[in-house]
Amino acid sequence: MSESDQRAALPPRASQGHVLGVEEEEPPGSPKRWPCWKDVPDELWNDWRWQSQNAIRSVRQLRRFLSFTDEEISALEALETEYKLAIPPYYASLIHPDDPHDPIRLQAVPSPRECENPSGYELEDPLEEDKDMPVPGLTHRYPDRALVVTTHVCTMYCRFCTRKRATMVRGGWDAISRDDERMIEYIREHPEIRDVILSGGDPLTLPLPRLRFFVESVAAIPHVDVVRIGTRVPVTLPMRLYDQELVDLLASAEKVWIQTHFNHPREITPEAARVCKTLLRAGMPVNNHTVLLKGVNDSLETMRSLMRALLRIKVRPYYLFHCDPVMGAGHFRTSIWKGLEIMEGLRGHMSGLGIPTYVVDSPHGGGKIPLMPNYLVSASDDSVVLRNYEGMLIRYQAEDKPATIKPTATRGVSLLLQGTKTALVPENTERMKRRRLIVLANKAKANESCDSSRPAALASGVPPVPPSEPTGLPDKEPVVVAVAAAVATKAATRRRKKVSGG
Repeated sequence: MSESDQRAALPPRASQGHVLGVEEEEPPGSPKRWPCWKDVPDELWNDWRWQSQNAIRSVRQLRRFLSFTDEEISALEALETEYKLAIPPYYASLIHPDDPHDPIRLQAVPSPRECENPSGYELEDPLEEDKDMPVPGLTHRYPDRALVVTTHVCTMYCRFCTRKRATMVRGGWDAISRDDERMIEYIREHPEIRDVILSGGDPLTLPLPRLRFFVESVAAIPHVDVVRIGTRVPVTLPMRLYDQELVDLLASAEKVWIQTHFNHPREITPEAARVCKTLLRAGMPVNNHTVLLKGVNDSLETMRSLMRALLRIKVRPYYLFHCDPVMGAGHFRTSIWKGLEIMEGLRGHMSGLGIPTYVVDSPHGGGKIPLMPNYLVSASDDSVVLRNYEGMLIRYQAEDKPATIKPTATRGVSLLLQGTKTALVPENTERMKRRRLIVLANKAKANESCDSSRPAALASGVPPVPPSEPTGLPDKEPVVVAVAAAVATKAATRRRKKVSGG
């Protein structure tokens, strides 16, 4: 069975049925190629050239696979002149054809909603990259970084792309242009530039000689420390990285970092994992950009699943971007509050390695502005009050100096600032429950070392707790009480066996 037949990515379906006229025989979670490609030999399916040559590139082709209303067809045909369409067979096969709201479909398939702009806020160049171009194709916005647009070609044209104005250019070229040389010259002449992002389009769609020109020319500049490759190839066409010559080219520069772009856990297939691990073994760190997209990943459950899946393939979640106000992408944009809600549910609930930085790439060329829930609650001359993910409030004295505030009778957060209390702890959090279980277990162990002079306690199996030391286990926590009782009973049984010589 090929990798494409072994993917464990799709969630359970509501019902079994037919997909494109073929009955689903395998259980959900093992997606197969669409029937029109089921007889394609693996050597062709795994050939990136075949994938590119057989990509879906028109609404006419889409109609063979997906259902649309007549009104939708009219709108989609009009959109063909506005923004290119390309979906490789590999990526198309991740789509549930019978689900118009499928998160993979939403990213790849045109929607009539792209014709809408109800707010009037959507722009062709919302980040004003073109205004920060000292030479054509190179954006120099941050002091030590420059972005180089190497090509307008992508393996798959994301419907929310912020650079649609560039990718609408038709045709392509293989030769090194004068503008290409001018971008390299600009970087060479500006020693403050330490980090260069090769972007597009997608640099990994370039012919190898042209890609070699960019990678080797930039890496050879002494003051450049990092060469980042911004690519969605591991997501949409991982077969391109089955080419060892391409991997060797990227690795040979020794300065290359890969910035890829997974938006949904179903995109992390065995094929994608394979190429990410290939890049890592070749010495290239792999970071991920995710865009927050309505209907695709705007739920805490989906985002946690995505971040954990990235960690499993050793790809570091780097940025969570708020969707840019680009023409045709307004229907993807969530509120800022949704992004903060998701970040609240990530920090503290999963490994810090899996927490991206949530940013707004601001209009007018303002650059990336990080956003996060407010963990700084209040402050005084002596200390700050911080909030953790549980809602616990902690007084933190940052400087090693004597207190300057005279304590005053007060309550709540003010009590922490006055220095008379160090924390306000929410009741019945999971962590506090575990702490109480540890206390009960330790008491049971301590009683086990005592003599058998407390028969009532032994008979009940529960060690006595002095009135001054409440257990903190109210009746509404039966599970915790039961577990604590079980710990105590086990300890009492061991004591009885010891007393009886058993």
